[in-house]
Amino acid sequence: MIDLGLPNYFLIDTQPEARVTPSMVTEACKQIKRNRLQYVREMTTEQSIGVLARLAENWQDDLYPFRKMALRAEQATTGYSPQSLARGLDVFFSRITEDSLHNLIAQDLGDSRRLDEPLGTPEERAENRTAMACGPNLIGHITAGNLPCPALMSLIHGVLVGAAQFVKCSENGSFMPRLFVHSIYDAHAKLGACIELAFWPGGSLELEQALFEEADCITATGQDQTLEAIRDRVPEGRRFVGYGHRVSFGFIQHDMLSRAMARELAKQAATDVAAWNQLGCLSPHLYYVEEKGAVTAELFAEMLAEEMAALENEMPRGEISTEEAADIVYRRDFFDLRAVNTGDVRQWKSEGDTSWTVVYEQDPVFVTSCLNRFVHVKAVEDIDQMLRVAEMARGKVSTVGLAAPKNEAAEIVQALSHWGVPRVCPIGQMQNPPLGWRHDGRPTLGDLVTWTDWEQ
Repeated sequence: MIDLGLPNYFLIDTQPEARVTPSMVTEACKQIKRNRLQYVREMTTEQSIGVLARLAENWQDDLYPFRKMALRAEQATTGYSPQSLARGLDVFFSRITEDSLHNLIAQDLGDSRRLDEPLGTPEERAENRTAMACGPNLIGHITAGNLPCPALMSLIHGVLVGAAQFVKCSENGSFMPRLFVHSIYDAHAKLGACIELAFWPGGSLELEQALFEEADCITATGQDQTLEAIRDRVPEGRRFVGYGHRVSFGFIQHDMLSRAMARELAKQAATDVAAWNQLGCLSPHLYYVEEKGAVTAELFAEMLAEEMAALENEMPRGEISTEEAADIVYRRDFFDLRAVNTGDVRQWKSEGDTSWTVVYEQDPVFVTSCLNRFVHVKAVEDIDQMLRVAEMARGKVSTVGLAAPKNEAAEIVQALSHWGVPRVCPIGQMQNPPLGWRHDGRPTLGDLVTWTDWEQ
């Protein structure tokens, strides 16, 4: 654990010197639940929203001490170049405003005040009843290590519903959550006292079970098999909310493929690929380009490669592991060989390193990328063919980035919706969902709260 000079407010601040035990986890859970009853239960939702909105503003300020710590840390610690991390933090925290937080609660619960008192929608009042939503006493979060944003967002959701929170980090994914919970404590010590943070190796069943026994709700992010293993061990009566492995891709309708529009779309597509080094479920693995446009899929791939090269100078990917680099080299060699032998492939790549790669293939079948800014471009006849050749990804898609005229877009979105896509957005916004987006097509806060109906 890196010494950041932070006070020892959380278990993670004393690790690895202090070994976490099941009894420590149990006592920490009990303490933050007591703190919740003493400090947070009487806080209004308006007060919590105010704290979070001010905190988000601070995180966008280059002079904010916690942001400075994040951007000055070595890439081996954060996983990202300072430029990539700065842009990612700005995009993430810019979404968190008082208005967006109010809108998120109203979207899921009908009114942001329903976490404070019984209120009724017009339909409920017609039946002479009201309802109040209550967050769990304690949420246990099992986080993944590939991206910081999901863990930070889980913490924000927990604050909104007034829950105590225990966050179990992966060892390689603890840096940003640790800074964030310290920033919460710095902004509002009583809120910070209702959060605990620790890490332990995956498969530490006794530690996890101690958390599961104390928590009312467990959230988990990770591979599907990991979620199934967790789900099987959550005690009966506890709520489980899991977010498994997902993929994303883009679709460009042929009317958007004039040379000028295609160039702008290539720039926006490159931004989607580069954000967070293409490591999240919102990151595009490939772009499907509809045939019969003025710009072909192959030419669009070339434009995308030019934009990827330009973006590398502005927002470098940074270093990756030896294994990840070797995977990229292996795939590059494979496609180079295909380009020579079959002629149905073209490849563009950064020279001298593995910073970015664009592959154009005539074969339209859906493929997954090895990530770290490695993206595919393929041609399809139309949306119907795209859905056929992407059938292997059906049920595992997070987001589709769409470029289509307004008169065509609604019909395309309907087709994607029936196919099972939970989110469609403009290309260039794939990594920047609104605060109220329904992750995996489910209500964000609705999965966390329980309701009390009051019939009068």
